[in-house]
Amino acid sequence: MAEDIVTTTGIARHGATRLPSVDVDSFNIELKDDAGFLGDRASKGAFRRILDGLRKLKDEVDDPLGKKDSHDIGKTELDEALVGDDIHAAALVHGAIEEFAQELAYVTGRFLKTKAWADTERIVVGGGFRQSRVGELAIARTDVLLKAEDFKVDLVPIRFDPDEAGLIGCLHLAPSWIFEAHDSILAVDIGGTNIRCGVVETRWKKAKDLSRAGVFKSELWRHADDEPTREGAVKRLVKMLKGLITAAETEGLKLAPFIGISCPGVINEDGSIEKGAQNLPGNWESSKFNLPASLVEGIPQIGDHDTAVLMHNDGVAQGLSEVPFMQDVECWGVLTIGTGLGNARFTNRAKEKNGKKAKEDKKDDKKEKKSKD
Repeated sequence: MAEDIVTTTGIARHGATRLPSVDVDSFNIELKDDAGFLGDRASKGAFRRILDGLRKLKDEVDDPLGKKDSHDIGKTELDEALVGDDIHAAALVHGAIEEFAQELAYVTGRFLKTKAWADTERIVVGGGFRQSRVGELAIARTDVLLKAEDFKVDLVPIRFDPDEAGLIGCLHLAPSWIFEAHDSILAVDIGGTNIRCGVVETRWKKAKDLSRAGVFKSELWRHADDEPTREGAVKRLVKMLKGLITAAETEGLKLAPFIGISCPGVINEDGSIEKGAQNLPGNWESSKFNLPASLVEGIPQIGDHDTAVLMHNDGVAQGLSEVPFMQDVECWGVLTIGTGLGNARFTNRAKEKNGKKAKEDKKDDKKEKKSKD
């Protein structure tokens, strides 16, 4: 059964450790301490709990952030508090940033001490928390704290908008032939609250490293509000993708017969989900459920070709969007701060064997240029 699914719904193994540009050394590691999962100490919810704790140290009437619950204060409101005239509100938010940075530095340090993350040179931080000035300051402060503890690593915010990074990262799941004949793919980013689909333009002719890639059109569904069944969620997803196919055709894009999927959890090579999908609608970890196969059933063809689907972990997909910008290091990782703390660690394949592969690629590029000339 597993072999049939791989053959008919994909062009490679789902959750693969060897991708076109990188080796995936690890993903979705669940570290624990006496209090539970370490990721819970560095999530969006953890920041809100820290903020709430600081607010409770003051009398309610003196709370500079008002009476609104900490979990209901938006990112924009917190960012405005940082630069507003109320110095007490600014101090409160800065205090929360500092405490959160201490937690994130501790958790990151624990990752760096594992065998899988040894010799990591750079870590990019994505997820919804990074989309605010508060998040950016927390990341920068964590970088300072890690260096103070003699960790030889740089912590930087992800370059692409976190809402689009998971979609763009799906390009790096695709085989190279796609970029020769097509200029866009379909991508899906599944989260515990939202499902986002998009048409991702490769812009390969402008930059063959995919550094210029971008989202042409996307659609967001907040499934947590609707509480659908698993089958209802898949049906809605198929409908969203069909709408995007129509939009791409109308625009004249050459859409590849390929769908890349970013999904929470441990992804098995047959497209089933071993664990980590507990926040998705229904039971996605059932042995009787296979999302790639369900999508192929709903969209058997794109254009005149059979649909191919490849699925990987959402942390991996977000991290892959950074591949073009990580060529000056060998080993790097990604942390995604959202409902939990997603994580993945990569080794650039172009750096293997003292740069032998990189030299071969450059030689091939020169041959290609010469033949075109």
